[in-house]
Amino acid sequence: MAFMQTPGAPSAPGDLGGPAADADTVINGSTQTFVEDVIEASMKQPVIVDFWATWCGPCKTLGPIIEKAVRDTKGAVKLVKIDVDRNQEIAQQLRIQSIPAVYAFSGGRPVDGFVGALPESQVKTFIQRLIATAGQGGDAAAAIEEALTEAKSLLDSGDAASALEIYQSVMGEDPANAVAAAGTLRALIALGHTDEAKTLLESLPPELAKHADVVAVKTSMELAAEASKAGPTDELEKRVAADANDHQARFDLASAQFAAGQREAAIDQLLELFRRNRSWNEEAARKQLVKFFEAMGPVDELTVAGRKRLSSLMFS
Repeated sequence: MAFMQTPGAPSAPGDLGGPAADADTVINGSTQTFVEDVIEASMKQPVIVDFWATWCGPCKTLGPIIEKAVRDTKGAVKLVKIDVDRNQEIAQQLRIQSIPAVYAFSGGRPVDGFVGALPESQVKTFIQRLIATAGQGGDAAAAIEEALTEAKSLLDSGDAASALEIYQSVMGEDPANAVAAAGTLRALIALGHTDEAKTLLESLPPELAKHADVVAVKTSMELAAEASKAGPTDELEKRVAADANDHQARFDLASAQFAAGQREAAIDQLLELFRRNRSWNEEAARKQLVKFFEAMGPVDELTVAGRKRLSSLMFS
């Protein structure tokens, strides 16, 4: 995905499209500093990421509003501004298709977000909701957060049925809770109720369907569908062993391995394919890696390591 810049609207280093940033509360971010500025920082306090561009009119409207609202929290929330023209890789990995796009991170993961320029009142509500769900206000919000943590623990331990009950209960209390929606989808898939998951995904409001957690589940479902057509893993391994330049076999092997839970091996195969022929099938290896990273989530250890290895190959 490339964001085209309108002629006559050059970028200026450090330009946030609004008032000068406070040193710690509002900062410029980049692909290179995303893990430190956003993922790691959100383990200590909620972080809002504003994806913008100099040529984007709505960005100029939203920028000052969100910056002021963040400063009004007096340090409870941090804002990271990312120019998509200068940082297309991270925008691509997070599937940013329209700007302004705002993501909220807490505890190392995306928890909320919206697209477009909202009025000041809605921006303030968004930030207060973020603070509440981060455990800094509101008993109800804290209870929901605790329930989501318990549901994730159950799902990770294999008790998808119990996790599903909790996720659905949270959705009943907070229908716009993207984490609960994504958890419900994952639980349904784990229980083998793929058709129900597809139906729920199609019924979600556009704002919810665009949330990073929900998009990650959708991508996982797409990858699973691709893997079902790839063929048996052992046969694909034999084809690759017989001809290391059988790019289609290596690509299909990666898909099959990822679906089988062999994520690291799948990433290795695509990185090797990219190393051998990065332009094969319109950069299919790179694009599939981006899908893998999206499905695993931005804070997964394999995602972080895989992105670094891919970047190293891209600029070698």
